Amino acid sequence: MSQKIPKQENDEDAAAPGWRKDVYDWLQTLAVVLAFITVFFTFFGMVFGVSGSSMYPTLHDGDAMLIQRIGYIPGQGDIVVLKKDGFPYEDDSEAIVKRVIAVAGQEVEIDYDANAVYVDGVALEEDYLNFDNVGVEQFGDDYMVERDGMVYSSFVVPEGCIFVMGDNRNGSTDSRYAALGMVDTRYVLGKAVCVFFPFARAGWLN
Repeated sequence: MSQKIPKQENDEDAAAPGWRKDVYDWLQTLAVVLAFITVFFTFFGMVFGVSGSSMYPTLHDGDAMLIQRIGYIPGQGDIVVLKKDGFPYEDDSEAIVKRVIAVAGQEVEIDYDANAVYVDGVALEEDYLNFDNVGVEQFGDDYMVERDGMVYSSFVVPEGCIFVMGDNRNGSTDSRYAALGMVDTRYVLGKAVCVFFPFARAGWLN
């Protein structure tokens, strides 16, 4: 009785199915990652690039930040990205970034002589400010000068609004000016969570 000898498979034919499976698995993984990124940035976050020095030294011109969107409610001390149509000191197509000083119902008093901000009678400890007046050296040691156009110095923040200021007080057009004023919370796009670029400045924001 003759014995049937199994046919030898070509090495290339044997390798082909494994190669195709590897590519298929890789494409599946890529599709899942892309879907996750799309959903995340559509519903939960966004990337925002800082333009200007109004938040110096906390944020620098050109910093790239991750922004929390869904479920965010503005809180005192948060750094927020907002957009207010018609804000004359910015391109209408751009958003701006500021720090929340007070929320609805809080009483604010700005003492320009003492360079101090009081919220509900308590002076804020603002170690994040531009005390060296970098970029606005003409003001010397006075890092919070009262200037023309500022209309808010003692007030209660109305319902549905927040009061925001830049950390670079002498280089920031913010809620102290009538041009921006109290910010309706519906204009808030989200909270700045962290700087991720440039890598040398990467870190969480407080």
